[in-house]
Amino acid sequence: MTGTRRERTAQEVADDVVARVLSRVGTAVQATDDAPTAADGDQLDLEERASLRRVAGLSTELEDVTEVEYRELRLEKVVLVGLWSSGTAEAAEISLRELAALAETAGSQVLDGLLQRRGHPDPATYLGSGKAAELADLVQAVGADTVIADDELAPSQRRGLEDVVKVKVVDRTALILDIFAQHAKSKEGKAQVELAQLEYLLPRLRGWGESMSRQAGGQVGGAAQGMGSRGPGETKIELDRRRIRTRMARLRREIAAMAPSRATKRRSRERYGVPSVAIVGYTNAGKSSLLNQLTGAGVLVENALFATLDPTVRRATTPDGRVYTLTDTVGFVRALPHQLVEAFRSTLEEVAEADLVLHVVDAAHPDPEGQIAAVRTVLADLEALDLPEIVVLNKADLAAGDQIARLRTKEPGAVVVSARTGDGLDELRQVIADGVPRPDVLVDVVVPYDRGDLVHQVHEHGEVEHSEHRPDGTALRARVDPALAQRLHDAAARK
Repeated sequence: MTGTRRERTAQEVADDVVARVLSRVGTAVQATDDAPTAADGDQLDLEERASLRRVAGLSTELEDVTEVEYRELRLEKVVLVGLWSSGTAEAAEISLRELAALAETAGSQVLDGLLQRRGHPDPATYLGSGKAAELADLVQAVGADTVIADDELAPSQRRGLEDVVKVKVVDRTALILDIFAQHAKSKEGKAQVELAQLEYLLPRLRGWGESMSRQAGGQVGGAAQGMGSRGPGETKIELDRRRIRTRMARLRREIAAMAPSRATKRRSRERYGVPSVAIVGYTNAGKSSLLNQLTGAGVLVENALFATLDPTVRRATTPDGRVYTLTDTVGFVRALPHQLVEAFRSTLEEVAEADLVLHVVDAAHPDPEGQIAAVRTVLADLEALDLPEIVVLNKADLAAGDQIARLRTKEPGAVVVSARTGDGLDELRQVIADGVPRPDVLVDVVVPYDRGDLVHQVHEHGEVEHSEHRPDGTALRARVDPALAQRLHDAAARK
């Protein structure tokens, strides 16, 4: 990979490919000023990630399974292919642009693409024999080593298309899993991605027939092949399947063992009545930038898809002084692989148990309504669709005025902001303050001076109506949560 190509953004690659394929206008990833703002901090992780871009001949393929043909995943020089089976030409274009941006995020060089208009995918080759032959000619002409399909392919479709084009075929799901494998940093994140990869790989293992035979035993040659023979025995592909299932079981145990730590932290926040706000949204909608603006967290910000995989929890304060937590989560995407939703379910529980959801939308995207629908589909899978939701229309500095007006009509109560410039953030902070739960138990107690920690908790997590220092302690009249109210009454009774 040359230095020149590394500097090209996913937006530029998507523009080049779709211009060749469709000769239309639209974007999947908006061009922005990639320089982080002051609120984003030093962004040291960004330099580290850039230094670890894919090198030609290498990949993030699984290393635990050997001699399986499917493992030879290469994503260096790719050609895109998609089906336009329903919707408008603009929707087909947006989908292809998103696939190009995904491929560039994975470190690929996108050379060209094909779009086939047909009602249903061909069960044998996905595209149909004529278009598959045309794709084979294109692959040979541009020198591609991989074809990426904009759908999840059945194993038979992938094999059928590979037999025609004579290069590796990767579907959209495998591409997203590859991006996750590159970006995961925490131990739990890496385990979740590997589990998702194995779940995807298991039904798609592909060997070399009889040469995969592991054992024969007895007399296996000539006429004596019947008596004394134990048959072909366990084939290599069967052994790989067994090893994969064993590894998946171990990963599930490891992920389950990590859950208590997160649950303990969550219980600690609940004990002190700290409200929880979760940031959700489509990938590259600006969630991490918004978190940095609201909390000064300094988490990684990158104009790329799935820049954030590991959840980040930070403390924030409402304009009236109440403390709450903000959780930045992994971005969602159209047709997010179900393997990832299941593997990341443990960390996505932070969303399901939040008191309030900030749904961040890229208001400058050509199809923001489609992104909103995709996010809410995943929220429904997490049983989090009924939580109080604030729609945040981000990237207002890039969006057209009529598009923002249309979105505000469809999403009443939406807040328009720009995480890059800071516009609208004061209004958002006030809307969050109005949305997070308020303490509802009125207490009127005298707290002994040796329990100053309780007074501090009241000021930090409650709403103080009156405070007065007396000889026997601090007199407080305030609204607090039930748990803190009980501790205050116990302390007052012991003085």
